[in-house]
Amino acid sequence: MNQRPISPIKMTKITPPASALPDPRAPDALLTVDLGALKANVEAYRRLAHGAEVAGVVKADAYGLGLAPVVRAMVEAGCTTFFVTNVVEGTTLRALLPDAVIYLTNGLPHGAGPAARAANLRPCLGSLAEFDAWIAESHLAGRPLSAALHFDTGMNRLGFDAVETARMIRLESCRKELEIELVMSHLACADEPAHPLNQLQLSRFIDVASAFPGVPRSLANSSGVLLGGDYCFDLVRPGYAIYGGNPRENGVSPVAPVVRAEARVLQVRDVSAEDAAGYGATWLASGPRRLATLSMGYADGYFRALGSNAGGARVFINGGFAPVAGRISMDLMMVDITDLPPDAVQRGDLAELIGPHISLEEVAARAHTIGYEVLTSLGNRYTRHYTGTIMPVES
Repeated sequence: MNQRPISPIKMTKITPPASALPDPRAPDALLTVDLGALKANVEAYRRLAHGAEVAGVVKADAYGLGLAPVVRAMVEAGCTTFFVTNVVEGTTLRALLPDAVIYLTNGLPHGAGPAARAANLRPCLGSLAEFDAWIAESHLAGRPLSAALHFDTGMNRLGFDAVETARMIRLESCRKELEIELVMSHLACADEPAHPLNQLQLSRFIDVASAFPGVPRSLANSSGVLLGGDYCFDLVRPGYAIYGGNPRENGVSPVAPVVRAEARVLQVRDVSAEDAAGYGATWLASGPRRLATLSMGYADGYFRALGSNAGGARVFINGGFAPVAGRISMDLMMVDITDLPPDAVQRGDLAELIGPHISLEEVAARAHTIGYEVLTSLGNRYTRHYTGTIMPVES
């Protein structure tokens, strides 16, 4: 399908993020977000999406990276349609983007109608109860309100089920009392290209969408776009990939890394054979070793499962890798720097935990989870640093 015309949207003026690094002597955890790479990833997906519009998925505080600066970058990249989870997120985003189209992926929970109407948000309606509630809000508004219709095609999480879908297709009120702006579904196994459910969901979605001629359609997430043009329709909703995560289960990523997480070295110390390190004394030195203590812990989203007796993670510091030593604690962790040159690591140096040498996917695999969880778990104690061109916005 051809991409719908995109009109520039205004963004409420906000204070630009600081471009300068904090005092390099501060024992901080640093989170660097490359907004230039993020914009390049939007453009990469525009090329992959076979003419479909690329929406900005900015739920969960833009996947934990900071809503305002990320949205600024997405607007610069040409995004005019955005997806958030709920009314609270939608209202926050509306304050930044007065003119944007904003959808609520979690639909219309009980009691959320008035706030969604007041902020001009579009719920992704996925049940008859939500549908009826939004019609009631339309009556109060004195006009048809806009919404998406979310049909379940095999995930069994949200969306009209098979019985409700059949009723919705026959229901004249869904064409008269609301402005249906989008028909959508969500893929369950797009990250597994050979999974038979992908084709089954595509077939079901085509059948349902055909009952709403002329209404834009959306099915594909980050991995779904890579399944090919048949899955892209009119609008795609890549999230994880835009933030630098690899949407392919295996193979080269089509996007650039966006995030770098670093921790400062607080102390460097020598330990003797059989000395223990960390809670529970689970790590014992096999001989004379050298350890560095970093200002990073599970309160910063660096999971306890990444400790040396669990995930066996590593960091990259001053040209070499160093394995985690012992358990991750709330605020601190230790790494074994014995194999690095004697003076390679000093107090105040930065160690990379996520970045060009250690991908989100590597950290996730060692923590026995997925990169999405790693990304969205990054804590609020990081000193945030945004790089990349940030254009002025109109007030």
